[in-house]
Amino acid sequence: MDVTLEQPARARLIIARDRELPVPALFRYTAADPLAVHLDFPPEVSLDGEEVTWTFARALLEEGLAGPAGSGDVHIWPCGRARTVLEFHSPYGLALLRFDTSALRRFLLRTYAVVGAGQEDLAAVVERGLGSLFDGV
Repeated sequence: MDVTLEQPARARLIIARDRELPVPALFRYTAADPLAVHLDFPPEVSLDGEEVTWTFARALLEEGLAGPAGSGDVHIWPCGRARTVLEFHSPYGLALLRFDTSALRRFLLRTYAVVGAGQEDLAAVVERGLGSLFDGV
């Protein structure tokens, strides 16, 4: 069964020391890709006017809620008890976004209700990945 969860989130784009802008965002999770979470941003907040989606490990989100996590393009860390910061690196620069921790925890718990931790069908994930990598070969 292919279940997809969506949860709107209020993000705050950190633009200066004490300046932030509200940014609409949408967290998505699908049982078809059980190891990942997706964070969508609408076209009006991107540099090129196109919708932007960041995809990263569900485990990274869980780890980042407890302490600093990430070593690639996505970093997550708590900012006090009530806020969590997500840092995204791209060829165009970086973006720091602050979210309410409770909303992120709620989303994470909802994903585990769909596919429990450790219950991911890794064989299917690998098969799909290899299929897309070698499609047409």
